[in-house]
Amino acid sequence: MTDRERFLAVLRFGTVDRIPLNPGYGRKSTRERWFREGLPSDVQDIAEYAYRQAGGKLEWPSGGTGFMLNERMIPQFELKVIERLADSQIVQDWKGNICEIGLEFTPEYLNAGIDFVTRRWIKCPVENRADWAEMKKRYNPADPARLPADPAGEGALLIEREHPVVFHFSGPYWQLREWLGFEQLSVMFYDDPDFVREMIAFWQDYIATLMQNAFKYCIPDMVHISEDMAYKGYSMLSPAMCREFLLPVWRKWGEIIRANNIPLYGVDSDGFIDELIPLWIEAGVNACDPVEVAAGNDIVEFRKRFGRNMAYRGGVDKRAMAKGGQSIENELRRIEPVIRDGGFIPGCDHGVPHDVSWPDYVNYVRLLAKATGWL
Repeated sequence: MTDRERFLAVLRFGTVDRIPLNPGYGRKSTRERWFREGLPSDVQDIAEYAYRQAGGKLEWPSGGTGFMLNERMIPQFELKVIERLADSQIVQDWKGNICEIGLEFTPEYLNAGIDFVTRRWIKCPVENRADWAEMKKRYNPADPARLPADPAGEGALLIEREHPVVFHFSGPYWQLREWLGFEQLSVMFYDDPDFVREMIAFWQDYIATLMQNAFKYCIPDMVHISEDMAYKGYSMLSPAMCREFLLPVWRKWGEIIRANNIPLYGVDSDGFIDELIPLWIEAGVNACDPVEVAAGNDIVEFRKRFGRNMAYRGGVDKRAMAKGGQSIENELRRIEPVIRDGGFIPGCDHGVPHDVSWPDYVNYVRLLAKATGWL
């Protein structure tokens, strides 16, 4: 089977020769630790190298290109340092946020996901309707820069692909939080719900148009939306308010996705997603990630409750990876029933943190490879 065939079959509860091996990757601080502990600095694919170190002999998926699709604002704000303080700095990121970060970072860290960066939010780009009027100008779905220079040619090259192609978009909650900030958005749901509805409607139509424009040239295997909207124990917005404000958007996008015969509709949200999964299922979502264990998510219990209405990616506790040894063995044993049942590509339940050593990562990849049929 090809990597694409495995991806589609597993997440649709089909039969596969082996489950895709996607252990997860570390950001800069994690990789720097691994380099010190034995990972050669010239390794291109760390997961494959760890698999080989664990004794893996099977052919590794070659991967491939995706279809370039740009939902981000055009133009972006200037990345710049506004003020340098004794122990920190005030910067502007590409989204127009003003925030305070440590001196060990540059503004580029807020653009490219180089590493996890703790920041103090000072000002967000949309504070009133005048800001909103200007912000909307940055989101023209007809801008040629949102698609490849030769969309038909790029799409044609992907018709016989052997790797999965996924289109990623920001969900309505995610995007409004990007514009307004978490605190202002939370208050605005109560103080100015009509303004919230206006922004949500704009984002719904904008993404719907982007999807339809792109689907003329390339039909992906999954449409995946980022919707980080939960803390440990609860979602950031009540289920009732999700139903009122967000479900219509998720459902509308799901209708477009199904009308174009795209088999997978996925959502990413950190935090405790227990009360969100039923709403996602209602909207037509059939896969989600990363199922963070530390937030209280129990993928075994989810499978009992939601059955095969939802597939998952992730779900392996990063804390057990850091402890290593018997802890990670127990963790793989815990999720084994869901692996066997299908509809699950196991991997780290977020980015691999820097408290995971290189030897423990290799051992984790070895255990995961055994569980997924690669060893």
